[in-house]
Amino acid sequence: MMHRRTLLGVLLAVTAPSMAAAQGVQTAILYKNPQCQCCDAYAKVLQRNGIAVTVKETPALAALKREHGVPEPLQGCHTLLIDGYIVEGHVPVTVVKRLLAERPAIKGLSLPGMPAGSPGMDGEKTEPFTIYEIGDGAPKVFARA
Repeated sequence: MMHRRTLLGVLLAVTAPSMAAAQGVQTAILYKNPQCQCCDAYAKVLQRNGIAVTVKETPALAALKREHGVPEPLQGCHTLLIDGYIVEGHVPVTVVKRLLAERPAIKGLSLPGMPAGSPGMDGEKTEPFTIYEIGDGAPKVFARA
């Protein structure tokens, strides 16, 4: 026989994602190298902006990127899976939210490298960031932020 606490735990585990969606909270999973700390900082930026992020450390990050079709030049230091899209690197939250609102027919977005001043990165932003589409052809610019 199931105890009340166990039943409550099961119910919360099953309904939490749908409750978050009903409350307008976007959920995501951020995969990162265990040694990388800027990825944790990026997750905190997302969380402060209404995206519930689960951080998962993995030594198989390169394989995950290949599995999702991210070309090597567009690979970032972490991979975010959000609402059917992949987001590579420190893409500004406004651009992530634009992606989710517009829902273009692409795999996702990338801000290659680790530019200073990008969300989660130290330093000062010196120029606009170029965010690329991850798709089936040559990379196209999605936004400059």
